Amino acid sequence: MIFNYKRVSTISQNTERQLLNIPCDREYEDKISGKDRNRPQLEMMMGNIRSGDVVNVHSMDRLARNTRDLLNLVEEINNKGCTINFIKENLTFSPNKKDPYQQLMMTMLGAVATLERELINQRVREGVALARAKGKYKGGKNKLSDAQVEELNEMHKQGIAIAKIARHFSITRPTVYSYINK
Repeated sequence: MIFNYKRVSTISQNTERQLLNIPCDREYEDKISGKDRNRPQLEMMMGNIRSGDVVNVHSMDRLARNTRDLLNLVEEINNKGCTINFIKENLTFSPNKKDPYQQLMMTMLGAVATLERELINQRVREGVALARAKGKYKGGKNKLSDAQVEELNEMHKQGIAIAKIARHFSITRPTVYSYINK
């Protein structure tokens, strides 16, 4: 079987430009960050591939955003007897053919993707720090008014379950915890 794996970082993005005119038997698409391997469709695909299958991915950074995950995923796919193709980079990794030059290219390109992600995160942190220093960044807005915070704390004191409090205010449980005793 031929599997196509597509990924974008957010729900608002689309995968239309990925794997155009690349035929497949089954397609998997994640709309979640590639910062780690915890992606539902990726895990589903990894559970479904069998020896002799082929996995197509638009580019290496769509499969993984750090070198370690990239190398581990390609190795795991190959260990299952499957071939993986990175279309944009024109690289193929097969279980029965080890090419040290392709391995080098994958490692270097994976390192570049890791560097790119770290630089983006660093610029974001610098921008937030600068905005805070100028008084333009105050963090996220409060989800609840002062009266609602009092009500939340009263509900908590009465022993009402955190999940029920969260549903009552249409907020998450971690947000409830952040408001307790504020």
